[in-house]
Amino acid sequence: MTAPATPQPGVTVRVFVQRLSATPRGARLARHLAVGRLHSWGIPHGTDASDAVALIVSELAANAVTHGRVPGRDFELRLSLVSGSVRVEVTDTHSGPLNPPGPRGVERPGSLDEHGRGLLLVAALADRWEVLERKPAPGKTVRAEVGLLPAP
Repeated sequence: MTAPATPQPGVTVRVFVQRLSATPRGARLARHLAVGRLHSWGIPHGTDASDAVALIVSELAANAVTHGRVPGRDFELRLSLVSGSVRVEVTDTHSGPLNPPGPRGVERPGSLDEHGRGLLLVAALADRWEVLERKPAPGKTVRAEVGLLPAP
């Protein structure tokens, strides 16, 4: 005789995907759209999670526009709300080697350098992040996750 099945809570997955122009305006719009989408998903403006995602989207979108820009091609913002976290993915279509190589490959800028701190912010705010090859090639996706539940 088998025990009756224990009901499992349903998993709600929400996904938002938007292609944006690889311009500074597109990067600003990405942040605005991300914060608005989180708010509609029940993660209000001004919360730690909303602020962290906003900064991560800002940095990754700025990098896509600055370093991953290919004239005539957009970048893509994807937000997913899954199992207690928000996943941010920013994909560009720049060909060539993956740059940055990932969390362990980010070098600290010099104290007088004007650039190079964006991925350090991503590393500080995200619970985990990585760089993936875009499928189909060319390009890359930078993925970061921000937990919504307090750490035990």
